[in-house]
Amino acid sequence: MTLFGSPLFLGFDHLEQARERLAKVGGEGYPPYNIEQTGPESLRITLAVAGFTMDELSITLEDNQLVVRGRQADDSDGRVFLHRGIAARQFQRPFVLAEGIEVKGAWLDKGLLHIDLHRPQAETRVRTIRIGERPAANGSAANGGER
Repeated sequence: MTLFGSPLFLGFDHLEQARERLAKVGGEGYPPYNIEQTGPESLRITLAVAGFTMDELSITLEDNQLVVRGRQADDSDGRVFLHRGIAARQFQRPFVLAEGIEVKGAWLDKGLLHIDLHRPQAETRVRTIRIGERPAANGSAANGGER
């Protein structure tokens, strides 16, 4: 059974698909990151991206998915490494954002990429639904096909 497999959860198919996408890439731990609450309605994602410049990093918002990508050029031309523990590698780190979360800005400082988010408080919505007569079906199967 899926997370949103209950018949009481209507219209959450997209969340299940997003969860499946994240499960595929969620196993890789690079780059490490923190998510912190910086205020009642604000969050910050911080990724450890030591060795990357601003030109080698990109942040895109694709529907409700925030994707951070890093692509380093291999600068080992002419260099002889006795040990190479710092590899030039690329990464892609997705984050699924809830409806209404806004990206306020991003900056790079001392090898850490910070992304500030704003999460407004959800307003309570109450609406009364009027119960009326069944709509006419005009000869459809809903009323037995009678005319």
